[in-house]
Parts: sequence; structure tokens; C-alpha cells
Amino acid sequence: MRLLLVSDEESAYLWDYYVPGRLDGYDAILSAGDLKASYLSFLVTMGKAPVYYIHGNHDGYYDKEPPEGCISLEDKIIKVGNLRVLGLGGSRAYNHGPYQYTEKEMEKRIRKLKIQLLWHKGVDVVVSHAPAAGCGDMDTQAHRGFEAFWPLIRKYKPKYWVYGHTHKSYGANPQRVIERDGTVFINACERYVLDIPDPKEN
Repeated sequence: MRLLLVSDEESAYLWDYYVPGRLDGYDAILSAGDLKASYLSFLVTMGKAPVYYIHGNHDGYYDKEPPEGCISLEDKIIKVGNLRVLGLGGSRAYNHGPYQYTEKEMEKRIRKLKIQLLWHKGVDVVVSHAPAAGCGDMDTQAHRGFEAFWPLIRKYKPKYWVYGHTHKSYGANPQRVIERDGTVFINACERYVLDIPDPKEN
């Protein structure tokens, strides 16, 4: 499968300077948050692939104006082809804004996924806005990753973990790909193309 991963910064290449055909060839588009709803609607309209999204910490307005034609992944597992894809939006709590969570709140969200994880016999790809702690995060309260993600990673061993939130406009110089404990972590800032084998039916 060929996946287009996007987050945080709208791609001028795909939007302002779009030419027909640039969105061809993708099986799905996964958004890791903090992108304009109109941008995601553009991607699903001009492309031939479904767009799946989670909320970033700046996406509170999605509740009233969600990206048209796109599918929310928030707190659920959805089959994308034969891939089991899970969405966990939001960032660490830092100013009481929408889609911000304490470690305990994120742990509770993950516990609620137990039945879905059992039903689907695990997960192949996780899409989160914030990174896992110590794996692509930054040393500020708003941009620290979640420790709560690690039990999920160690137990279910997703092949890929897609995230955003840490990007150049915040002074970060993100490492695109980090491999740890058998999981490949990918910073989806702006755009990233991921080619992966389509697994057999789970």
C-alpha cells in the first residue's frame, strides 16, 4: 500500500501549486492533526484516496466544521485495506485548551480501546498527534510526548506509529523516521510517503 501522511503544515506542493495527478497513486491519506479542514477536504476531493484524520491540539473547530468527505479515526480502529489503523488525537495538557490530555486521561482513553484491540487482534498503524515520550518529542510541556503510549506499543507492537506536533515552525528540527522496539515512528509534518506491504487479512 502507498500511504500519504500529512500533519501540521499544509503542503504548498499539494495545495497552492497543485496540478492534476499529484494525488494519484495513494491508497489512503492519514492526517496526524493541526491541518485546516478545507485542506483535508481538498485532498479528498482532488485525490482518489480516502482521507482519515485525528484532532491536533488546534483542531477544536473540527467539532462544528469537520473536514468534509473525510473519516475520523479518533479513538477507534478502522480497516484501511487490510491494515488495522488506530487514531489517538491531541497533545499533552498545557493551557486547558481542547484536545489536550494529562497522562492519566490518555491512559484512560487507551484502556477504553481494549475491546477494539481484542476484536481486531491488535493494530498495524497508530496515528497520534503527539509523539511517544522520548521518541521525536520536545522538551516543553506542550510538546512532550506521552508515556502512556509505551504500554500500547510494547503489548501490541504496531509496525508504524505516525505522529505530528513537533515541526520546524516551532523551532524543531524533526527526525523523520525513528525505529525503536520493532516499531517505526514517522513524523508526518507537511507530507511523507509511506510504502508498506499490504498485510494478509487479519
